Amino acid sequence: MHGFDDILGQETVIGHLRSAIAAGRPSHAYIFCGDEGSGKKLLAERFAAGLLCEDPGEVHPCGSCIACMQTGSGNHPDIIYVTHEKKNITVGDIRTQVVQDIAIKPYSGPFKIYIVEDSDRMNEESQNALLKTLEEPPEYAVILLLARTTGAFLQTILSRCVILRFSPLDNGIIKDYLIRKLEIPDYFAKLCTAFSNGSIGRAVKYASSEQFSQARELVLRLVKNIGNMSQADIAAELARMNPSKAGEGALPFDDYLDLIGIWYHDVLIFKATADPNKIIFLSEISDIRSQAASMSYDQVSGIIEAIDRTRQRLNANVYFDVAVELLLIKLKGK
Repeated sequence: MHGFDDILGQETVIGHLRSAIAAGRPSHAYIFCGDEGSGKKLLAERFAAGLLCEDPGEVHPCGSCIACMQTGSGNHPDIIYVTHEKKNITVGDIRTQVVQDIAIKPYSGPFKIYIVEDSDRMNEESQNALLKTLEEPPEYAVILLLARTTGAFLQTILSRCVILRFSPLDNGIIKDYLIRKLEIPDYFAKLCTAFSNGSIGRAVKYASSEQFSQARELVLRLVKNIGNMSQADIAAELARMNPSKAGEGALPFDDYLDLIGIWYHDVLIFKATADPNKIIFLSEISDIRSQAASMSYDQVSGIIEAIDRTRQRLNANVYFDVAVELLLIKLKGK
């Protein structure tokens, strides 16, 4: 940990945080808003470290003073991680971990910093309890609310917070990072990047997941051989993707649908452009080329639409077997 130079992207957010650290006058409350894996917690911790850094130099956090080392190990007494045992953050969580605790002055640093992950899971009662603190915070208090969106917050909370939005990273940056840091092949880095939605954390999770690698192989076996498979064989393959039967750690069926969708999107793109550089499954170019030649535009588009309909049916709580049976018919009907 040394400053913010090793963090990819989020230049606007980092610029704001650096300015607050340099001035020594942060706002009392921030909302870090962005998708899972976008770096919210990393930057919250780096910001906290910068505010508490004891080095007299110009780079904060320095990464080597006692305060920075405590922050890096998760043991700084003036950084409080607000936790919750239930799905939502209850009013009891906020009262005991923030409202009552915040009256105690910092132990060693100039600030006392609260990091609240999943803060968009606070219900209205919890937010109202926090609001009283935000209205009259102690001079030393800094509250960092980490959330995916701001839609669940009361307007009174939003009006008292600085909102910093985390932008998706460019796919090229994510892919290069995966190849460089994780030493994975280009084709796999490209696939993980396609799944990431601009989130480097999510891309790293997929690149490091044995379940994701197995899912990729299962899907490739299905889409490459589907023309020679019986309906019973296809149904058996799709059943292996059912998370309720696959055991702990299984990927959600949405991920399998995404993988199947990427395959047929590649087929469609290659059929239209004949450019292998535009596809994700570049390592499977021979099969992509063969399917692009044998299928019509309507057939490929119909499968892509069927995948989207399957997702909608599952979200509407249609039985898994029923939704997958309808997808099977479309896949085999090509």
